[in-house]
This record gives sequence, C-alpha cells and structure tokens, in this order.
Amino acid sequence: MSTPHNSAAPGQIAKTVLMPGDPLRSKFIAEHFLDNPVLVNNLRGVQGYTGSYHGVPVTVMASGMGMPSIGIYSWELFKFYDVDNIIRVGSAGAYTADLNLFDVFLADAAYSESTYALVQGGNTAHTLYPSAALNAKLEKAAAKLGIELHEGTTHSSDVFYRANDGYLQDVILNHHCKVVEMESFALFANAAVLHKNAATILTVSDSFVTHQETTPQEREESFTRMMQVALEAAADQSL
Repeated sequence: MSTPHNSAAPGQIAKTVLMPGDPLRSKFIAEHFLDNPVLVNNLRGVQGYTGSYHGVPVTVMASGMGMPSIGIYSWELFKFYDVDNIIRVGSAGAYTADLNLFDVFLADAAYSESTYALVQGGNTAHTLYPSAALNAKLEKAAAKLGIELHEGTTHSSDVFYRANDGYLQDVILNHHCKVVEMESFALFANAAVLHKNAATILTVSDSFVTHQETTPQEREESFTRMMQVALEAAADQSL
C-alpha cells in the first residue's frame, strides 16, 4: 500500500508517529534517538523513518508547513496506515512575556481563524482540542525527565507574513493564545473525525515580545528536550 504522498509499505509505519514540520528535523530525531532507523518514505523529500525507542516501534515523519500540508500527511497516516497517535513536535512563536526561547510548550487547545475543520468535516468550531490521554502521557514523560512544560492555547495561523497587525490583540486577549504555529488545528480536526489521538508539543523559537529568535540550525538540532518528552510518551504503551 502507498498513497500519493507516502511510499511506505504496509507494516512500515508504527502506531505512534512523531511529526515535525521540517524533514531535516525528522532526520535528526531518527538518527540521534531511534535505534535502527529505516527510511520508509522520501516522496517529495518528506522524510519518514521507523525505528524503535526503548524497544517500542516509533515512526518520525515530517508534515511540511501549514494546515493543508499536515492535513494531507496526518489523514493518510491515520486513515491508510492505521496510525493511532500523532504527536506534533514543532516550533512556535511566543505571544507572552513569560515564555522564553527554548521553553517547551504543550498545547491544551488550538484556536484558528482557518476554515479547515469546516470544509474538511463540517465542524464550525474555531477551537479544537488534543487527546487528553495523550497529553497526560506527555505530562508524565516531562515529569519523569525533569523538563518543565508550559501549557495553554496555541494559535494555528494560516498566514506567516501578515500586513494586518490588528489581529494580534484579539488572538491574545480574547482567545487566550500563548504561542503561534501553523499546524495543530488541522491535526486535531483530522484526529476528531477519524477517532484517533493527536497532541502537540512545541519549542519556543522566537518571541513577539522580545523579538529574539533562534537560528535555522538551532530549530533543526537544538530542540532536543521536546523531542525527548515526545519519545518517552511514544514509548509509554498504556494508551
């Protein structure tokens, strides 16, 4: 079996998938954390690897950028490869002063202006939620590793470069968003439609408050605490 976007054969994708946006981050996670990683997909350069972590099969596969992209890849993993859990491991911009570069953030909700959920499945909500059980596993893993988790609502935006700055106050004050990224809303929408589990754990890569930012290499290679938390959760087979 394969899809237009995934050449993996049946049985080559694990039940739990870590999903960074960047294919190079997928490669980094596989090479630095997984035992015996095998490249199972490289269509369009979207690298997917399957190996094991603490003896448990884990796949790490990139999603690309934005909701349409993660919408395609996560749907195919859930629907055609029978994946049960997808943990997005990504970067985020901080909207609040209490978040610093490299802080680890667990999304307990995703707000978006996007019509993705409406068009995809008829869901009119603009705030969607991750799997409570999967979030609990991520919290447990972070506590085990001694890694502080910040939690709150992420803003899943369709737009990276905006000419309109007036939106920010509404998103922060009225929708209580603490960070911004571009994928979680679509991932949570797909999981809800297909009755699967999805979660998002992020590393703060830049700040709208201090205007500090990380380098591309740091975003690819230095977000290891987030990766470790996600992998510990993936190895927890209690779900």
